[in-house]
Amino acid sequence: MFNFFKKLGPGVLFAGAAIGVSHLVQSTKAGADFGVGLIWALLLVNLFKFPFFQYGPKYASATGESLLEGYKKLGTSILHFYLLISLTTMFTIQTAVTIVTAGIASSLTNNIISVELWTIIILIVCSVLLYFGKYKMLDKMIKIIIFILALSTFLATFLAFNNFSHGFNLSQVLPKNNIEIAFLIAFMGWMPAPLDISVWHSIWTIEKKKSDGIQDMKTTLFDFNIGYLGTIALGISFMLLGYFVMNSSNLSFSSSASTFANQLIEMYTSSFGSWAYIIIGLATFTTMFSTTITTLDASPRAMHKATELIFNKKINNGYLYWLFFLVVGTITIFFNFNSEMGTLVKVATIVSFITAPFYAIINYTLISSNHTPKKYRPSKIMHILSIVGIFFLLGFGIWYLSTLKLFI
Repeated sequence: MFNFFKKLGPGVLFAGAAIGVSHLVQSTKAGADFGVGLIWALLLVNLFKFPFFQYGPKYASATGESLLEGYKKLGTSILHFYLLISLTTMFTIQTAVTIVTAGIASSLTNNIISVELWTIIILIVCSVLLYFGKYKMLDKMIKIIIFILALSTFLATFLAFNNFSHGFNLSQVLPKNNIEIAFLIAFMGWMPAPLDISVWHSIWTIEKKKSDGIQDMKTTLFDFNIGYLGTIALGISFMLLGYFVMNSSNLSFSSSASTFANQLIEMYTSSFGSWAYIIIGLATFTTMFSTTITTLDASPRAMHKATELIFNKKINNGYLYWLFFLVVGTITIFFNFNSEMGTLVKVATIVSFITAPFYAIINYTLISSNHTPKKYRPSKIMHILSIVGIFFLLGFGIWYLSTLKLFI
């Protein structure tokens, strides 16, 4: 059992980064509004994104390089584009996930400490842990967090199912009106995560090799599959929670992540009693805390590596500079542009959606090229799935842009 957990690492970090607002809010809201009618969408989008997420750790394990080093081999302009995209989104995304985590923490402590103060506390605690513990600490800690998250979420789902008095309806649905279509786009676009996380995963794979020694391809792919299947299982669990607890309530649910989480906690507690508060509280808080700390680690690592590759020089303590820059930027946005967070998140969402085909094409091109050892290039099935996935993401991006007015 110990060896099993020791093998895990980057895949669990991927799960920690992916299982956030997309699961806590989007999956639960899907269950609340559509029952299990959108499971088809959850499974379909995870299938089509699977190859492009897998190519991150696979390339890193095969070559000993991150995807960013591979991107440079395909052309330095790709690295410049990556840097520009990341600078456009990293502060907004970090602020958004931290605010949600802080909102849940404030609610769980009966609002004794304000959301503003919780935001600063969470950022400082995460930064100190990352500064002193580095990758090895993050690797160990995220396994504990994800274990607690999975256990509490599955337990909450089981309790909700036992208390569910209505007939279980497995009918699948296709959204009909503009509001439902807008939700479907957001749901599929963020599930399980934006594709740029494949870059983070490749960097974590390299760090795992440095930390634990040899990490062969079999172990790397096993770790990835565990993390990826975990995100799917938890996505379904949160959808079932929404179905069992919220679907028949006829209430209007907030689009704000922290407010929505509080609604879920309150409804769950009212259904099962105050003793269940800690279970759903743990599930919601660990969901967002895992996202907060993994994104706070990954963005500085990726930006540090990208700037080193662009300037062709080693930058001492570059990770710490970028970590400090991200924390200061996050706090600045929170206190000065809080009223504009909706607009900032919308911009980050648009960028994430329209760049998904870019990451898919670049990752597929790199893993299929001479830069990857022949035996680790995609199989015929993965080639087909990749090509279909690229067309899916291109079509999805065009669909998203054509219906953008629905979000305004």
